[in-house]
Order: sequence, then C-alpha cells, then structure tokens
Amino acid sequence: MARRAASASSMSHDKIRTRTKSINAAGPNMNHRLVYLLNVGQRRLQRWSQARAARGGITAAQSGLLFFLGTHDGALMSEAADALDLGAPGMSGLADRSERAGLIERRADEHDGRASRLWLTDAGRSARQRSKAGMTDLNARLTEGFTEAEIDVVARWPTSLQTKFPADAESID
Repeated sequence: MARRAASASSMSHDKIRTRTKSINAAGPNMNHRLVYLLNVGQRRLQRWSQARAARGGITAAQSGLLFFLGTHDGALMSEAADALDLGAPGMSGLADRSERAGLIERRADEHDGRASRLWLTDAGRSARQRSKAGMTDLNARLTEGFTEAEIDVVARWPTSLQTKFPADAESID
C-alpha cells in the first residue's frame, strides 16, 4: 500500500514537471478554462457572501469600505472609490447603503462643500471587527489544502490582472 502511494506521488511529481515544461514551452494549457473557472468561483463566493449578509451580516462591498475606512477614516468618497475600484455611481450607492445601515457617516468636506468625506460610526467599527474575524475564517477555508507556496502563486495571478487589464477604459487595447 505504501509503495502504491509512493509510486502515485512520484507519478504526480513527474506530471507536474512535464506540465511545467509544457507551460514554459508552449504557453498555458487551454484545458484549464481559466476565465470560466474564475467566473464560476467568483459567482459562488458572491452567492455565499450574499447569503451570509442576508443572515444579518454586511455585504462584501460594505466590508471592503469598512476595511478601507479603518485605516483612512474621513477619506474622500473619490479616494474610497479608487481603493475599491468603483466608479462614482457605484461608490455613491455603496455609501448610501452603508449610511442607511448606520455603518458610516457622510459629511461635507470642510474645504470643498461639493465633496463628501466618509467616517466610520461605532456600529461601523464593530461591524469591521466582525468582518475581519469572518475574513480570517473565510481565508482559512479558501486556502485549506494548499501550501503557502501554492497560495503565493494563486494570489499572484489575480493580482496581475489589475495590471494586465487596467480599470481605465482608455488603456484597453
């Protein structure tokens, strides 16, 4: 039995080495369907997150805003939008929903009355702490079964998408 496991492990490592060589020589294996897998994974994670929010939590977008404001309390809405990769209408809607939920307070900028600054409320600070704990649990679930080196590679790939596909439409080829 142990010999079979060792043999299977050896075959697995040989396949990985062969796979790595084929990627380097011929480009990525198109059987991976990366765009499909990325979209399906994102949708499932989004549905899971929405179901959790429906049970009394806050949305992923609201968590992102609270995380940002936790280190940039009083930020301009435009700064928060940039940090969250949102356009002005999306940021405005997120701020409206977060304000109605009592998580943030919106105040006019003291130097430019047309601009708004966002501030965490006490409820927002508490929700941020709960979200941080939830993110720790979620990250543990997402990384379960992978080595740290594998997660480093996985994290590098979506991070590279931000450079390869910039947010501003003028940079699109």
